[in-house]
Amino acid sequence: MKDIKVGFIGLGGRGQGLLEQVVLAQGEQVAAVCDVYKDRAQKGAELVEKAGQNRPAAYLDYGDIIKDENVNTIIVATAWESHVEIALAAMYAGKAVAIEVGGAYELRDCYDLVEAYEKTGTPFMLLENCCFGRREMMVLNMVRQGLFGEIVHCAGGYHHDLRSEIAFGKENRHYRLRNYISRNCENYPTHELGPIAKVLDINHGNRMLTLSSTASKAAGLRDYIKANKSDDERLMHETFAQGDVVTTVIKCARGETIALTLDTTLPRYYSRGFTVRGTRGMYEEATDSIFLDRKEDIAHDFNWRENCVGNAKDYEGEYEHPVWKKYMEEGIKGGHDGMDWLEFETFFRCLREDAPMPVDVYDAASWMAVTALSEMSVAKGGAVVDFPDFTGGKWHMTVDENERERL
Repeated sequence: MKDIKVGFIGLGGRGQGLLEQVVLAQGEQVAAVCDVYKDRAQKGAELVEKAGQNRPAAYLDYGDIIKDENVNTIIVATAWESHVEIALAAMYAGKAVAIEVGGAYELRDCYDLVEAYEKTGTPFMLLENCCFGRREMMVLNMVRQGLFGEIVHCAGGYHHDLRSEIAFGKENRHYRLRNYISRNCENYPTHELGPIAKVLDINHGNRMLTLSSTASKAAGLRDYIKANKSDDERLMHETFAQGDVVTTVIKCARGETIALTLDTTLPRYYSRGFTVRGTRGMYEEATDSIFLDRKEDIAHDFNWRENCVGNAKDYEGEYEHPVWKKYMEEGIKGGHDGMDWLEFETFFRCLREDAPMPVDVYDAASWMAVTALSEMSVAKGGAVVDFPDFTGGKWHMTVDENERERL
């Protein structure tokens, strides 16, 4: 695809930021914008004009933007509930699509995505920006060079205090509030799971076999609302289904385990907790530290705070991922420390080159399925549930080295 004409759907805070700071900043043509709220759709159109392009068509119904013949590429940054629905409509209309992250509500959603892709061949990418994070990619590079030996266990989490965003969801027209009232699951798994899946070759020689999730009680939002929003009679008496901390354990076909944590309704600092453990060493994001099976590191076993915290920067010179080396030379741009810019740059490049997407429909189905599976498991007291194989057995195929270079 040489002449990309974007239809951008979903213009809340995240959508507006991506549109202005990434898509338009990269010089991509935006032919139409869409949001269910008229003021947001108009704001999106204004941002396109401000960037020096012709004012785009502004729609309130996503069906209209997909029908627009001036649009051939759909970007979805809407509420979680509509990601799959819009993506399916776009693919069956023959329009390339990239969707923002969020878990699946039903396993059927994941199967439907794969089926649509296999029937239409329409380009599809999940916009998991953390796969493009600087440290995640450096660690991936180190894993592929064997620095950590055979990988045994990985962990990660979405550790983010979202109490204000959730509690004021009605005022801000934000979707998380209704989800936290009605659901209890690992509702946002891909930030941590995406980079781990790349480390473990998930869908490319490995796959996730089983999952078990448990949830703590839900007390954080209730306490926050009492202290900060006591005039909201409805929320003051609301019962939240979503547990404050959800812990998920996944077993992989090659024997590795993955531990995921959702932690968004208690006071805390932000962290994705990215951790990789192998037979020859480890990386831990919380302390940004690398510990290897060698004399100089073992000597610091008991005084690691003094000698290891923050030492990952010492490995950048030799092990920085080639993508990030080039990126830093050219100048980091975009949001989220440059991750957003890289993921969209990659998406548009793959469209133009008719190349495989680095986070494809099988990745999307597998990673998003964690939410639906965890909801089942939590409801059954942490019962082990089987992980579907959305690749239809193709996961046995190892990843092509040329594809690896794309991420």
